[in-house]
Amino acid sequence: MSSLAGRTGEFDLVYPSIEPFDRKVLPVGGGHRIYVEQCGSSSGAPVVVLHGGPGGGCSPMMRRFFDPAVYRVVLFDQRGCGRSTPHGSVECNTTADLVEDIEKIREALGIERWIVFGGSWGAALGLLYAEAHPERVAHLVLRGVFLMTAAELDWFYGGGAARFWPERWAEFLAPIPDGEREDLVAAYHKRLFCGDPGKELRFARSWFDWENGISSMAEKSARTGPSRYVRTFARLECHYFVNNGFLEADGQIIERIGRIADIPGDIVQGRYDMVCPPSTAARLAANWPNGRLRMVPDAGHASSEPGIARALTGTMDELRRSLPGIGM
Repeated sequence: MSSLAGRTGEFDLVYPSIEPFDRKVLPVGGGHRIYVEQCGSSSGAPVVVLHGGPGGGCSPMMRRFFDPAVYRVVLFDQRGCGRSTPHGSVECNTTADLVEDIEKIREALGIERWIVFGGSWGAALGLLYAEAHPERVAHLVLRGVFLMTAAELDWFYGGGAARFWPERWAEFLAPIPDGEREDLVAAYHKRLFCGDPGKELRFARSWFDWENGISSMAEKSARTGPSRYVRTFARLECHYFVNNGFLEADGQIIERIGRIADIPGDIVQGRYDMVCPPSTAARLAANWPNGRLRMVPDAGHASSEPGIARALTGTMDELRRSLPGIGM
């Protein structure tokens, strides 16, 4: 899950944007080529940034949580989105593929261990990567926690969040006939992959506007985006959700949390997050011995909200004090 929502002046508390010192396209198999960029200090503590969605892509905004004199920041567009190609492809595009892509990027860049920084879907992907390759993760920083469970999908697409945003829920329901509303993910998937580009875009906008429209506490959140981005985002996200994230079991992340018991981590969670409710972050913290939960008052889901941005930047500034002991 992801968001473009924000406010004027939202970046006052984060570092200025910096240009990458390295850009490359990495072939990863299945016909996919992944766009990867590095910014900050080439000799700094490495941190990989995992964007949301699936399908959100990385953006210059994501560079701004890190002191460029301290961190070597690695950003990449996951399969099928952003500057990765083939754009919008769902072929050979599963969670296992994404986890292994992260490892291929690490190897290609010659990094031994790194900090994993992810929000929303990126938090789920970060946890899955850490559970698969715990020896490669020095620290986890997670925002707006999503654990890719059926309960979370039911909250967001089954009427839970609708209780707080009934008018926007009505807009999301409107394009779907009454007889198909019991499984909205399946109903949207049918239309997002119908083969008619115009129809797919109309349903993609509805899918996108529901999520993006309630991601921020700001009532005037942005509720639209470029057509190419919106269509790709909706199709990739729905592709993953209709397949339950391609996980082996519901609740897999918590079931395997013992694999990262010794890895320290910070969880930044908005108190009024309607996309990924705080109870999920609390559950993760309760089951993760070294996970510290930081609840942000007066904040929703979007990383661009001032309180979330402040907490993320503060977490990274605090973390740099322990970098000599991380063993990069």
